[in-house]
Amino acid sequence: MNDVDATHRTHPDASPELGRIATERRGHLFPIGIDRPAKYNGFTPKMCRELARAYADYEADDGLRCAVLHAAGDHFTAGLELSAFDITEPDFFPRDLVDPFDLRPPFRAKPVVAAVKGICFTIGIELMLAADVVVAEEDTRFSQLEVKRGLMAFGGATIRFVERAGWGNAQRWLLTGDEFDAATALRLGFVQEVVPKGGGLARALELAGSIARQAPLAVRASRENSAISVRQGPEAAERAFRRQLAEIAPSEDFAEGVRSFIERREGVFKGR
Repeated sequence: MNDVDATHRTHPDASPELGRIATERRGHLFPIGIDRPAKYNGFTPKMCRELARAYADYEADDGLRCAVLHAAGDHFTAGLELSAFDITEPDFFPRDLVDPFDLRPPFRAKPVVAAVKGICFTIGIELMLAADVVVAEEDTRFSQLEVKRGLMAFGGATIRFVERAGWGNAQRWLLTGDEFDAATALRLGFVQEVVPKGGGLARALELAGSIARQAPLAVRASRENSAISVRQGPEAAERAFRRQLAEIAPSEDFAEGVRSFIERREGVFKGR
């Protein structure tokens, strides 16, 4: 990530022992990096707080259009460092910040593309399933292994495995904790693309760039309507069409979209 326009930010407590979440701004893109490679990017409470802060910063910045969740080193994450957490209190992300699991308000309104690789266990799977598009490198190893540790998954896997893969496929992996590979994750709908080793982040940035070139109001409305359908059902999503279209129709971006179609060129959208 050596784009000359990028600015690199880290959160103030950058203790390598406790890990960190490192963020950048690359034009309209916002890479969010999990950075504790010496410990397989195992999550500490500090990293959870910083990740929620990074998502909140992304949401608050109108100039940012798509985030890319990725990781330093060879692995996405081995999961939580269990000894550092109180498992009886499963709400690891501050409630006044955006929930990276996308399970409770304040919900994220803008898209996230995730790039996973190497080991992607437990919280890693749940974070990628909370993203909107996932790119996996071909050697990625997945496991929702909480049952092997006497726990249950509590970051969304029990919901999203069923949503994406159906009941039987979900229970096959949730109840055994077995590992599965990138080809299986693609078949189950957990990831959208599988790429060669080393190519995940570049492809995720490419997809994020394509999303960022579209009209931001339309992108957010499209994502919002899909989320309404998942949370409230298709009828609620249908009822939202009129409101959403009424918000988009007067926008400068819609007018630009019509002009670009007539003039047979790519639209240049301002988010207004």
